[in-house]
Amino acid sequence: MSHHDDFEIEPVEGLPAEPPKGEEILWQGRPDWWALSIEALSLKWVAGYFILLAVWRFVSVVDLLPMGQAIGSAVPFVLLGLLVCGLLMLVAYVQARATMYTVTDARVVMRIGAALTITLNLPYTQVSNAMLDLRKRGTGTIALETMGDTRLSYLVCWPHVRPWHIKQTQPALRCIPEAEKVAALLAEAAEARISMPQIVRVAPQNAVAAE
Repeated sequence: MSHHDDFEIEPVEGLPAEPPKGEEILWQGRPDWWALSIEALSLKWVAGYFILLAVWRFVSVVDLLPMGQAIGSAVPFVLLGLLVCGLLMLVAYVQARATMYTVTDARVVMRIGAALTITLNLPYTQVSNAMLDLRKRGTGTIALETMGDTRLSYLVCWPHVRPWHIKQTQPALRCIPEAEKVAALLAEAAEARISMPQIVRVAPQNAVAAE
C-alpha cells in the first residue's frame, strides 16, 4: 500500500498515473454529499441539538414574556443552527467533490482530501477483509481492513475511514451510491486477483556439457 501527495496533473481522474498495461478500471465514483453530511458530519444530531436549545429557551421564558417575545428569544438558536448546518453541508459537498474512488481488477485507489490531497493505493493482496455498511437510500460504506504493519492516520484520512476505528485505521469508500453493487464488484475482483497464480521467473541453469 502506498500514498503520496497529489500535486501533479492526473493523467486519469482519481489516479496518480496511467494504469499498468492490462489493468482494467471497473468502477469510479464519489461519496453522496448528502449522505456524507448525515453519516460523517452528524448533520441530524447537530440540527436536533439546536432545535432542542430553541425549544428549551422558548419553554423557559413563555410564562415570563408575551408569546411574541418568547418566540423571538428562541429565534437566535434557530438561526445559529441553520448557519452551523449550512457549514456542515458545505464541508460535505466540498469533500465529496474533491474525492474520487477507483476500483480496478487489481486494487482500490482513493484520491481524498479537500485541503491536502493524498492518494491511497490499496492492492487486493494487502486487503484482508472488506465490510459493507448499507443504508436505506442505497448508499453505503465499504471499509477495507489492511494486512501487515501499515499505519494510516485517522485524522488525515477522515472522513474516508471506518468510524471509531482509530487504533487500526480502516480506509473506507464512504457513502457511495449503489454500495451493494460496488461491494460485489470489488469482492469478485479481489477474489480473482488473490487466487491468480503467481508466475515466478527462474534463472536458467547452466547447461551441463556432454561427456
